[in-house]
Amino acid sequence: MKLLIPNQTGGDEFRVSLVPQGVRSLVPTHEIWVESGAGTGAGYSDDAYVSAGARVVDSETAWSQSDLVLVVRPPELSRVKQMKRESLLVGFLRPLDDLPYVQAVAETGITGLALELLPRITRAQAMDALSSQANLAGYRAVILAAERLQKIFPMMMTAAGTLQPAKVFVIGAGVAGLQAIATARRLGAVVSAYDVRPTVKEQVQSVGGKFVELSLEVSTAQEVSGYASAQSVEQQQKQAELMARVIAESDVVISTALIPGKPAPRLIPASAIRKMVRGSVIVDLAAEKGGNCEWTVPGQVVQREGITIIGYTNWASQVPTHASMVYSNNLIKLLGLILDKQGQLKLDLSDEIISGLLVCRDGRIVHPMLSKLLNLSTETGHNHE
Repeated sequence: MKLLIPNQTGGDEFRVSLVPQGVRSLVPTHEIWVESGAGTGAGYSDDAYVSAGARVVDSETAWSQSDLVLVVRPPELSRVKQMKRESLLVGFLRPLDDLPYVQAVAETGITGLALELLPRITRAQAMDALSSQANLAGYRAVILAAERLQKIFPMMMTAAGTLQPAKVFVIGAGVAGLQAIATARRLGAVVSAYDVRPTVKEQVQSVGGKFVELSLEVSTAQEVSGYASAQSVEQQQKQAELMARVIAESDVVISTALIPGKPAPRLIPASAIRKMVRGSVIVDLAAEKGGNCEWTVPGQVVQREGITIIGYTNWASQVPTHASMVYSNNLIKLLGLILDKQGQLKLDLSDEIISGLLVCRDGRIVHPMLSKLLNLSTETGHNHE
């Protein structure tokens, strides 16, 4: 089986789907192709891939001759259309964010597996690329906040006086949020956090944060999958009002609140930001979905009324070496499930992991949730967003 590692670097993307160590583990049963420069942004040279057993190939022919393509972000449709009908595409495909794209991919006839749809079960944890990348995003958010803040994070007692520790408030206690809490605590900050799911209180406390209690009705705040569920506009407004006081008292606010397939909830209004002390920092990890903060500009760092708002959209790619390493490990674990010992494809649709990841096959979208969204989109005459 010919396996392709494409070069997807460019813009704010520096990751690669498979690192040389991962290549080495697959060489006995696969012919590994890598597009020139694919790993350069993450610190992996073409020579490192060749030493691991891969072959550097020309992109003009590689896509059309590969049996399996591993991507770190949705590839251009022009590339997908070059793929053989019986080939397999695996990686982040953003199925809930760009349904027309996924439909176009399905129409090519290839088989697509989207890592965003991985079931949240114990057996799948080693394949959970969303979590591995979010973990690094939470870390990077704190480091950048500490760099931009006009104060230091830890308490410091000196002959010239005592410097009080920075106050950090983390909104959303998923993987990114918990890592942000832990990292900020390691740097010496006083950290508080809030999540609409009360069940995460103990997790927040376990990494050194103080859980902020808000008097909200949260009985429907969590889906069976474990993700936060979308709240009504009224609930979001009430939530923002109750958090405003905590935001005003914070030196750093790190927001991570996201709902799968939905725009990011707006939780930090301008009225709350204006109450913050000048020089404070807001890091919006939800910027790619529009942002939790009213003043966030996706992809940019802006300053308004003395407050710095950081709205980068590809956080894991800011630490591309380790981001690529853990992503590669996620894919290796998944390949162990979908390939037999001889390296041949075996898609067991009775396996809930495989059926949960499978987006399209034989020219059509087969994932039940996406099929439902597609039907709704067709009925209303609008594209799903």
